[in-house]
Amino acid sequence: MPLDDTHPNQRRPTPLFNVLGGTLATCSLDPITGFTRSGCCETGPEDQGSHTVCAEVTAEFLAFSRSRGNDLSTPRPEYGFPGLKPGDRWCLCAPRWQEAFLAGCAPRVALHATEAAALQHCALADLQQHAVE
Repeated sequence: MPLDDTHPNQRRPTPLFNVLGGTLATCSLDPITGFTRSGCCETGPEDQGSHTVCAEVTAEFLAFSRSRGNDLSTPRPEYGFPGLKPGDRWCLCAPRWQEAFLAGCAPRVALHATEAAALQHCALADLQQHAVE
């Protein structure tokens, strides 16, 4: 969770919000996900891809992602990446989720673990249509 630096003597975690307006929940710790590998789909200035959508990946989505140049199935031990299998939860780039949605193969979404910043790329109604909760 990012720290609030506005008061240097009172550094405290800044709460993150999900697309429903509540506190952001953990997406997955096994496999550990998130741009910062915190288990949460939090984003920040360094995250050029907006890894904000907590999705339950499917075989169809994994094949779609691979066809777009992002192979999420193959383990990459040199990066500590185990490779994903259907049913795993993973913080996806919001634009990639939107692309998959338009192609008819968007994976289901854990709304409580999807950061509000995803709404810059995805409509809440579309995310809700694919909700796992």
